[in-house]
Amino acid sequence: MDKPSAENLHSPYAGRWVAIVRGRVVAQGGTPESALRASQATRHKEKPEIKFMPLPLNFPPILEKIIAAFPPEVDVHLVGGAVRDMLTNRLSPDFDFVVPSGGISLARTVANSLNADFMVLDDERDTGRVILTSENQSLIYLDFAAYRGATLEEDLRDRDFTINALALNLRDITIIDPLNGGADIRAKVIRACSPTSLSNDPVRILRAVRQAAAFGFTIDKNTRELMKQAASQLGNVSIERLRDEIFKMLGGPKASAAIRALEMLGVFPYLMPELLKMKGVVQSPPHIHDVWTHTLTVLDQLDYLLTSSLRLDFDPEKTSDMFMGLVSLKIGRYREQFASHFANVLNPNRSHRSLLFFAALYHDVCKPETKSVDEDGRIRFFDHDTKGADAVAERARSLNLSNDEIERLHKIVLHHMRIHFFADRLEKEKQPPSRKAIYRFFRDSGAAGVDLVLLALADVRGTRGNDITQDTWTAYLEIARILFENYWERPQEVVDPPRLINGNDLMKELQLKPGKIVGQLLEVIRENQAAGKITDREQALLFAREELTKGMSET
Repeated sequence: MDKPSAENLHSPYAGRWVAIVRGRVVAQGGTPESALRASQATRHKEKPEIKFMPLPLNFPPILEKIIAAFPPEVDVHLVGGAVRDMLTNRLSPDFDFVVPSGGISLARTVANSLNADFMVLDDERDTGRVILTSENQSLIYLDFAAYRGATLEEDLRDRDFTINALALNLRDITIIDPLNGGADIRAKVIRACSPTSLSNDPVRILRAVRQAAAFGFTIDKNTRELMKQAASQLGNVSIERLRDEIFKMLGGPKASAAIRALEMLGVFPYLMPELLKMKGVVQSPPHIHDVWTHTLTVLDQLDYLLTSSLRLDFDPEKTSDMFMGLVSLKIGRYREQFASHFANVLNPNRSHRSLLFFAALYHDVCKPETKSVDEDGRIRFFDHDTKGADAVAERARSLNLSNDEIERLHKIVLHHMRIHFFADRLEKEKQPPSRKAIYRFFRDSGAAGVDLVLLALADVRGTRGNDITQDTWTAYLEIARILFENYWERPQEVVDPPRLINGNDLMKELQLKPGKIVGQLLEVIRENQAAGKITDREQALLFAREELTKGMSET
């Protein structure tokens, strides 16, 4: 691709179409037609030269390969987020293309040329999808659609926000920008394409919030008002589309800021109404926030934890945060294991991180309904964890999450208090969890145990804020170290000891009938294996006999 000249790069018209008369720019616009119209308004007797002023683009190398697969006679433009990302030096994982007609046909042609997968995405809108597999085995989606309207400009004006209403001509590398989205990108503003953009498709409310958080943009005031007005129409949007935006939001940067924005825009009554009950629910010390503010603070702390001390390229020498420095000291050696843990997704369409953040959003959701006050005035929330686990599972089912995801969310919320009990006992009584307690923790939580530890670290920071003492934080990190060390370094000794004996062996050796007693014996044998008290089959059988003698009976 030809690169723009140094003169063009510094031109105030870079990325715009200009009208030139006798070597001077007399007008400019986002399209050739708008530049011509602007010129004719003041110089109607002169015929200007209409020219595009190039600008630097972060051109993905894979586009060269894709362009080569286009039939030469087809008028095709790259549109939307991929163009926006080029202008902001980001790499887009997906590409949307538009053609006057024959989107499905073109997609099929490109798929055949690239030896890629093809599917019809939307027959009614003439949209086809090509699925490429990159060198790192990630999937790249190429969507081909017919214009939404009679012309390319009509198509762009019908989109969500001006920053996405841009088209790139892939033949001559010129940009069509009828709504001046390039200027909004430079100003870091998200602005609706039209007064009906949000009411036409209310899921754009969530998309605006997500993109504002992801790009560090602000949302135009008038657009915010349109979002509030359209919030009541969210019930008309498929739950899958809403779910996907929520999880992209939670999996991206500034998740708590995005959630705050949704609450301020009045979205939750139509999406997750149970979250609103947490607002204003007071908590006793050591809590410094009400339940809702605490929840948002936990999201902040979780984000900080994952993007600072536990990041693969974290340099402890460069941090001025003593608490994060202690994180690096205690559990920093497991950074690669954390990366692997989060790369192991339960659903290819949703990140592991987003699932953990959803659990964090719901971990105290049932505190309002379980609130009680002791005679001494202390506020309690008995069973908020068990009821919260059911609540998050119910919401997850309504969002059509997979069974594996629902189970993971249920486990995280159900067991989120256990780390606090471990840390409290260590700090006050100097008693670390026993091997048997560690075994039981991971028996009940499995891989969710890693998520539980991370959530607990964020939870205690969100509870105490700057009031947290070094002794308390050190106790939590010591519990984290103990659990991670056993999970990743001693799994067969403590976390998941190999079975020394099975149910058939027990029934044969001890003359037992099939029943609950067999499972109970097998479980207590494994607990004692984890505790280091049983090391071979003979000891397992002897222990089982002793348990029966002590009173364990068949039922």
